[in-house]
Amino acid sequence: MDSCNLPRFHRPRSGGEAVSSRPDVFIAGCGDIGVRVAKRWGSKGAAVAALARSEGSSERLSRSGIVPVRGDLDVPESLRGLPVRGSRLYYLAPPPEAGEADPRVRAFLAAIPSEENPAKTVYMSTTAVYGDSGGAWVTEETPPAPTSPRGRRRLDAEAAFLAWGVERGVPVVILRVSGIYGPGRLPGMAVRRAEPMVREEEAPWTNRVHADDLAEICVAAMERGKSGAVYNVADGAPGTITQYYNAVADLLGVPRPPAVSMEEARRGMRPAMLSYLSESRRVDVRRMREELGVTLRYPDLAAGLPSCLAKENG
Repeated sequence: MDSCNLPRFHRPRSGGEAVSSRPDVFIAGCGDIGVRVAKRWGSKGAAVAALARSEGSSERLSRSGIVPVRGDLDVPESLRGLPVRGSRLYYLAPPPEAGEADPRVRAFLAAIPSEENPAKTVYMSTTAVYGDSGGAWVTEETPPAPTSPRGRRRLDAEAAFLAWGVERGVPVVILRVSGIYGPGRLPGMAVRRAEPMVREEEAPWTNRVHADDLAEICVAAMERGKSGAVYNVADGAPGTITQYYNAVADLLGVPRPPAVSMEEARRGMRPAMLSYLSESRRVDVRRMREELGVTLRYPDLAAGLPSCLAKENG
């Protein structure tokens, strides 16, 4: 869609009267995945709007055929009057980087008046809410037990969305998403810098999903996800984090990362990486496949990694 011909979605007047039509889809947190989701809805003829924090964000969204609506999740008063009434609402924004809760989600929900409810909402959470299962399989029935602040922030946001949905009578679907990879989303720099990775026999289990498949799952969740339901999202082919880094190195044609013991890793690795190394789990995705009816384009790394190569080398 030409950005010059984009429809404009205005906020209600002070008396509540809308001054133009509302979007079919509204996205809060429209980064890489949000744009992919928007393009899929656009191909279905849906008008898509998204929250834009800055003028630069507005321009980026417009270039993708998405109507930008200015607002900042960290400035609650800027969120009043967002055009979400009757829309398919996606909340894909991350929580703040510190704390045990997600004030962004709570401010966003509080800014939506009861008469402006969306038709349905999909919230993108993370499998980090399960914490460390010692490599065991986790299903949606596994009690959440986050061991990291990032997992606790996401669980807080899930609870806020589900409670709000019950109170407002709005169907809410939770997607617990594993690690995302895709074009421009590989740890290429770390691999090229030969940053060490924990040796294979000590490496934790990890789970991944290709960005294109995740976008399709987001659409399916809006179309077929059950109200109040939680869906694990991954490709169903877990592997260790070391296998992943080695596969990326092989793809890029560079040496595999040097292997170190877990004890050495704890002494020298970045805190963010250590956080991931401290959790090991395998994610069961049968509910996703059966209830959402998705067929993954990239069911494992062997299928998905080649699609990432052009951008990594570019």
